[in-house]
Parts: sequence; structure tokens; C-alpha cells
Amino acid sequence: MVAKKDKMNFWLRLKKPFFVLAPLADVTDEAFRLIITKYGKPDVLWTEFTSADGLCDKEGREHLKINLMFSKKERPIVAQLFSANPEKMRQASKYVASLGFDGIDINMGCPDRKIEKSGAGAALIKNPTLARQIIEAAKDGIKLSGKNIPVSVKTRLGYGNDILDSWLPELLREEVAAVTIHARTRKEMSDVPADWNRVQGAVSIRNEMKSNALIIGNGDVRDLFEAQKRIEETGADGVMLGRAIFGNPWLFLKSQKAVSVSTKLNTMVEHAKLFEKLFKGLKNFAIMKKHFKAYASGFDGAKELRIKLMETSGADEVAKITKQFLKGLK
Repeated sequence: MVAKKDKMNFWLRLKKPFFVLAPLADVTDEAFRLIITKYGKPDVLWTEFTSADGLCDKEGREHLKINLMFSKKERPIVAQLFSANPEKMRQASKYVASLGFDGIDINMGCPDRKIEKSGAGAALIKNPTLARQIIEAAKDGIKLSGKNIPVSVKTRLGYGNDILDSWLPELLREEVAAVTIHARTRKEMSDVPADWNRVQGAVSIRNEMKSNALIIGNGDVRDLFEAQKRIEETGADGVMLGRAIFGNPWLFLKSQKAVSVSTKLNTMVEHAKLFEKLFKGLKNFAIMKKHFKAYASGFDGAKELRIKLMETSGADEVAKITKQFLKGLK
């Protein structure tokens, strides 16, 4: 039974193992999340990562609030924030919690140089004292909002070197609800395979500390079959999948089956129309082009179709080109 004080902690109600969608900038916006939710919903969804500092002023909040759009269909959904300023993380967490999210996740792994320059993202791995202050500030902000939602962290094995044995305990001492371990260092980026043995190491550290935090592994997982294998190998509570979602909103379906070309392309059109409906005048339609590359691949004529899709500037054009292409397949 879940204790009264933990009733708002959705992590405690998840059936293990669980499989979640990674926060991907300019990818996992509400349009794509709604498509994914319709065709193969993961156990937990994340927003795109969002600047806590930006949310603390009127102009920045107005610009960033599109990152925090979500619907009830997407629950449980976690808002991911980044900052190296405890006071701004406190203010932003108060605001985000008031929006009704199920949790707040703090990004301590992003390798973007601009974000690192501010001391946030992966740079926090080098400053565990500040990292802990950021977590405490997020919790304070949530309390100030009158809500009681959990805080989690997404991070890496280390910055230049693997320091998981000293870094993870710092996070666990703050009693976070979950820690997602991207099984590489910041220096390694994606140049080397993810080291899932270290996810197993994270589980051991958690167990030795008698922490209640859930451990989620992340890195190079292509599908649910591989995710399940990683769970069995490491003892992790869950797996986060990211890049494998491109062009494949069916990724999280428990029973996998081949998706026809027509189904794939009609879903692409649906996605484009939903993007335009939600974000017209707010986001550049060109963001959809990375999705077109993923949807239009792996079949005869895909290259020619992609070339045409890259020249579109609206959903109606996408629909027209796709309809003509599918007619030619019959």
C-alpha cells in the first residue's frame, strides 16, 4: 500500500519493469507525444527539456510555455528542467508544479556547450554540491506550489571519467524518486557504445545505500525486446528509449508487428497536421523535416519521396505529396 504522503508519487505505482520515452529537444513536443500516445504509449512521458531560468521572467515564460503543453491522455508526464541557479530552479519548479505535471526531472547530463557554460546540464556532474542544491530547490518550489510531486534526475556516468561510484550517491542522498543513467560519460558522447554494466553498478549502489530511488537505464536501446534484455541483465527498474522513436510511434507496443508503408506515411501526415494545428505561428514547420526523414525510409521510392517532403512548408503539401506517392504504389 502506498503511504498517504507518497500518493502523488506516480513512480511508486508503476508496474516493473517499465519503459519510458526520453526527452528529446525539438522532437518530443506535444504533437509527437500525442501521436505516440495514440499508437503505442510508453509508461511515462517527458517534455522537451526546458530552461528553468527562462521560465523565471515574463518574456521567457511566454516563449517557453509551448514546451510545457500537455494533455490528460499523456499522463503520467514529467516536465524536464535545467538550471545551475537554485533560486531560479525553485521559482520554475513552483510554476511547473502548478501546471499539473506528475513530476519534475532535472537534466544533469546534457552536453550542449551553451548549457554547460551556464553550469547546468552535464556540468553539474563536476559540482555535486550545487547539484544537490538544485534538487533541494526543486523540492522547495514544489512545496511552495502546494503540490506534492516527485523529483527525479537524468544524468551520465561522469564528465571526463566514469565517477558513478561517487556521483550517484550524492544524488541518492537527496532522496530523488528516480535516476536515469545514460551509460556514457559526457566526454564519450555517442562515440562509444553505452556501458550497461555500469547501469548494473548503479543498481548495486542504490541497493547498498538502501535507497528507494528507481534506476532507469538509457543508451543504444533499439526496441522493447532489447530493453527487456537489459532489464534482466542489470536489474534496473526501467529503461528509457530515445532515438529509436524516430519514425516509429509504435515503438512501445508490447506486441510488435510489421507496419505497412501506407500506415507509416498516413501517420506521418497525421503528425504533420497535428504539429501545424498546435504550433502554427509558434514553431517553425521545418522542425517536422527530421521526422519526414525517419518516416520516409526503408522502402522503394523513399529517397525520392523524402526529397519532395523536404521542400514542403505546410501539412497540406505533405498530405498531397503523400497521397500521390501512395496512389503510385497501388
